[in-house]
Amino acid sequence: MSMLMRRSVLRAVPRSTRGFSAAAGEGSYAEKQAALKAHAGETANLWRRISFYVCAPGIFVTALWANKVEKEHAAHEAHIREEHDGHLPEVPPYPYLNVRNRPFPWGMNSLFFNPHVQKDMTQEE
Repeated sequence: MSMLMRRSVLRAVPRSTRGFSAAAGEGSYAEKQAALKAHAGETANLWRRISFYVCAPGIFVTALWANKVEKEHAAHEAHIREEHDGHLPEVPPYPYLNVRNRPFPWGMNSLFFNPHVQKDMTQEE
C-alpha cells in the first residue's frame, strides 16, 4: 500500500467510530450533567473548607504578627524621640536617596506624600 492510502485509511477509522460512543455505554446527557454537577459540588466544598480552615486562620495569625511588629516599631520610635527631646534625628543626606532628575507633573514630592514620614522635596535647594 502506498503511504498516501495508508494515511487516509488511518484517518478514516477514528471518524467512523465517532457515532457509536453513546451506544457503547458512556451514558446519556442527563447522567453526564448529574455527574458534572456532583463533581462541581464536591470541588466547591473542598475550596470552602480550604478557605475557612486554612486561609482565614492564616490571615488572622499574620494580622497578629504584623500588629506585634508595628507595636515594637512604635515603641522603638518613641524611645528615640525621648532621647532627642521629642524629635526624630535628621536622616543623613545620602546621595542615593530622594533622587529627582526632573519634577513629577504634580511637583517634586511623590503622589502619596506624607509630611510626617517623608522628606519634603519642595524645600530642597
